Amino acid sequence: MKVVYDAEVDVLRILFSDAVIEESDEDKPGTILDYDEAGNIVGLEILDASKRITNPRSIEHVVTG
Repeated sequence: MKVVYDAEVDVLRILFSDAVIEESDEDKPGTILDYDEAGNIVGLEILDASKRITNPRSIEHVVTG
């Protein structure tokens, strides 16, 4: 998994795999789901992230279990 915040365009991107993105769909305004060839979700983009998430620059990754 890879999490990237691009402050220049204010987009938070979460990549679940390295699969090629074949299709993207704006599920809700400002939230884009990326799909691979088989229809699996491989990424998530949040547009205008600084308006939707408190401090997108300080994303914390936590593994449980």
